[in-house]
Amino acid sequence: MPARSANAVWEGDLRGGKGTMKFANYSGPYTFASRFETGEGTNPEELIAAAHAGCFSMAFSNGLAKAGFTPTRVATTATVYLEKVGEGFGITRIELNCEAQVPGINEATFQELANGAKQNCPVSKLVTGAHVSLTAKLIQ
Repeated sequence: MPARSANAVWEGDLRGGKGTMKFANYSGPYTFASRFETGEGTNPEELIAAAHAGCFSMAFSNGLAKAGFTPTRVATTATVYLEKVGEGFGITRIELNCEAQVPGINEATFQELANGAKQNCPVSKLVTGAHVSLTAKLIQ
């Protein structure tokens, strides 16, 4: 498997500084405001959310296929919560919300496979310090 990398540069102090994150075909700014307020730019938590949503969707699709179901579509939104913890900050929880079209599957099997993907996707395994919840909706 290939190794993946990204880089980030930060210039200045925490509140007044600015940075740039780069990976693959993306390059974008990040600031104190984009991370802790509602300023323009990205932040590490959005990138973790994108990684988790993508990883879960692929893991769920793979689990469905291994169980004999071919999903038409798996759409996942991940919401990452950065909150004050003690003297610092921490990612305390991540909410995965998934809607999937899977012909021929019943609700119990769908939920079982969704929960398996939540437990076993590599990003879920990485973020074990946060509570990860899942809401999975089967679309017929």
